[in-house]
Amino acid sequence: MLEIERKFLVKSDVFKNEAFSQSEIKQGYLNSNPSRAVRIRIRNDKGYLTIKGKSDKSGTTRFEWEKEINITEANELLLLCEPGAISKTRYEVKVGEHTYEVDEFYDDNQGLKLAEIELKNPDEEFIKPDWLGDEVTGDVRYYNSQLSKNPFTRW
Repeated sequence: MLEIERKFLVKSDVFKNEAFSQSEIKQGYLNSNPSRAVRIRIRNDKGYLTIKGKSDKSGTTRFEWEKEINITEANELLLLCEPGAISKTRYEVKVGEHTYEVDEFYDDNQGLKLAEIELKNPDEEFIKPDWLGDEVTGDVRYYNSQLSKNPFTRW
């Protein structure tokens, strides 16, 4: 139940031509505390409840538990969430042996594009495509739970 990932800014839209999958995501937070965030997500026509723990010092590793829930329940739970729902399109892009999840944000986070890559261990090597920008792993401003409270357009 550990998530090991690194996060990067995205500097061009080239990834869109390389994507093998695209989905619409809306999510809110019942609790956006970085030590124990509780998220409700709707991805296309499926609902999810996710609990994330506090990241380690590097920001690469943290506890994550996720369960698919009924879409009706997910919609109802979204109504209970803290202000600042996140809306984004997620693109999945295969690069070498890994898949990047690239999120293009909307609303108060319009203009922000982030790429995440999940790894088997924090030191695992991976290919960095040309469209990948600066690494922001561990920068809490880029956590979705924090973007819901302090959107990118207000920085």
